[in-house]
Amino acid sequence: MIYFLRFGGHDVELFVETPDYDLICTICHGVLRCPVRAACHHIFCKKCILQWLKRCRQQTCPCCRKPVNQSLIFVMFKLSKVIGRLKIKCKNKIRGCPHTLALSEQYCHSMSCLFQLIPCPYQGCRAQLLRRDLDAHARHCEHWSQPCHMGCGTVLSHRTQAKHNCYRQLRHEYEARQRNHRAIAAALRRKMRRMQSTMADMKRQIGLICESLEVMDELEEVEEEDLGQTSGSFSSSNSSS
Repeated sequence: MIYFLRFGGHDVELFVETPDYDLICTICHGVLRCPVRAACHHIFCKKCILQWLKRCRQQTCPCCRKPVNQSLIFVMFKLSKVIGRLKIKCKNKIRGCPHTLALSEQYCHSMSCLFQLIPCPYQGCRAQLLRRDLDAHARHCEHWSQPCHMGCGTVLSHRTQAKHNCYRQLRHEYEARQRNHRAIAAALRRKMRRMQSTMADMKRQIGLICESLEVMDELEEVEEEDLGQTSGSFSSSNSSS
């Protein structure tokens, strides 16, 4: 047997009955996971043989030392299905789970196993507990919180749950919104008054500018008339001479 760093096989102790020797990977000594066959007909876990070839200087079979071409390694789907039907003990047996199941059902079972060790789902709590104990833990967890079951939207804790009143909470939120709306309306009215005052100042300035322009136009007209009269008098004097 070749002793090597464990890579990808299933733990033999997990199975209800000891698996056949032919189902054991000679690299990791575990039950074949995603079994593949090399050109020399030896079978390994896919991950194990790829890691073996990567770490060894020569790409040869660990059993017979014949050359191994990675492009000629084939996945054995039928054998994988056979292994998937083997009965295993739940990995949580050490914590009390009595179930046995097909290897292929291991993941689905772990998602619902009452003896699975999981972290408390409430933010801030670092407790690790069995899934079956979650409800009991939630009744005492100081980090417990959930939205009000009546649908008012308030997030409750153990401290606030007993005192919570949906009507009072909704009224408080309504009054807070009313105050906020009134504050917004008052701010808009102040802004409108400032804008109106600014527009009035602009109108006054425009009026002054227009008056200034009219005065300048009148002065220009007077100057043009005076210049015309002066030119006429000068012309008459020259004619008399």
